[in-house]
Amino acid sequence: MADIEKRSMKESVVGALSNSSATVVNDCPSRPPSVAEDDAPDGGTAAWLTVFGAFLALFCSFGLLNSFGTFQTWYAEHQLSHLPPSTIAWIGSLQLWVFFFSGAFVGRLFDAHGPRVILLLGSVMLVFGTMMTSISTQYYQYILAQGVLVAIGIGTVFYPSLAAISTHFKRRRSTALGIAISGSGFGGVVYPIFYRQLFDRIGFAWTVRVSGFITLVLCGVSVATITSRLPKSHADAPWFHTKVFRDAPFRLVVIGSILISFGLFIPFFYIVDYSTDDGISPQTAFYVLSVMNAGGILGRLAPACIADALGQFNIIFPCAFLAGLSMLVFWTFAHGLVAIMLFAALYGFFSGAFNALVVPCVVRISEVREYGTRIGVLYSIISFPALCGGPVAGAMLKAEGGSYLGMIMLGGATIIVGSLFFLWARLALARGLCDRV
Repeated sequence: MADIEKRSMKESVVGALSNSSATVVNDCPSRPPSVAEDDAPDGGTAAWLTVFGAFLALFCSFGLLNSFGTFQTWYAEHQLSHLPPSTIAWIGSLQLWVFFFSGAFVGRLFDAHGPRVILLLGSVMLVFGTMMTSISTQYYQYILAQGVLVAIGIGTVFYPSLAAISTHFKRRRSTALGIAISGSGFGGVVYPIFYRQLFDRIGFAWTVRVSGFITLVLCGVSVATITSRLPKSHADAPWFHTKVFRDAPFRLVVIGSILISFGLFIPFFYIVDYSTDDGISPQTAFYVLSVMNAGGILGRLAPACIADALGQFNIIFPCAFLAGLSMLVFWTFAHGLVAIMLFAALYGFFSGAFNALVVPCVVRISEVREYGTRIGVLYSIISFPALCGGPVAGAMLKAEGGSYLGMIMLGGATIIVGSLFFLWARLALARGLCDRV
């Protein structure tokens, strides 16, 4: 699939709103589709093989990223039991940051060289980082192996996979991307159960190594099947285009994503700890994260299919808004296994929808030759709030004596405010409530 930059929201948002009409009208409008995009086949063997390969790539990469809550609890009880939760959370937050921040560079490489070479390098890095994690024993080693190496591997597998799909599809793009991104949800279901079952049976080290071998096989298939429809561009283009921010809808998407990304991953980091503190056995609490990721599978598929018919921005706003609202209203009062499981499934659905639709929203307002760059720029920017979310939540948890209320309120509020910027972007593109945007 969020920034504390709520600033003085009344002043900055109201002030920006007062200027929004002129900004939206006078700034560079979203460009019409290029000829290459209009010729997108919306199917065929190469297109669906790319979707299949991307599904596998996201299963073993972003699925692993979604499972850090399992590692968080295991580390707190074993190798890193001498450290507070907020310190351990830096491993997952750094992993998120490196993954997101690599987007601009990987996206630019994709636009210039296509997906295959990048996927090959990313697969090697991902497997190597996983194996290094298996032999780590100290905190700094987990930071370097899991927080940096694995994250770079995830980034160099994730971005080319999604950008390649976007070159094959137009009318059914959201559906194709949703199918691929659901791979991360399936991975998020399988990996926590996989780790929990094998940690006690064959030990931490061999469990992580087995996951590394699985990654090697799946990424190998992805490298062989993922293709881009566009020819490689050898133009000497700059690595970062400031002109992308002249597009008002893209700016609003970036601001909304910043706010949402700050709070979006907090439940994934802390839902297992929350469950155990609520009296649920650690063996059962591990399955709560799997339920959350299972909800994300449906959330990545159903809203994406609906978005192709009704418009990406029309669907992403209510989904993001309801994700934040479910934290404020549901998680706050969720006690007992049934209530926590229901919250996990509901939040997983709406957060999964946001993760599946943010890329189609960016593609919707971009030229085909800018897909990789714009997607990468967006993820690089939101890397900073994603980095802060987990540790800030952990610090609030410690400061409030183990109470989860403060971090729940903060996470839910930032997601809701961020969703309003997506509504603003949608209205900037089309004022009519029935318009397909």
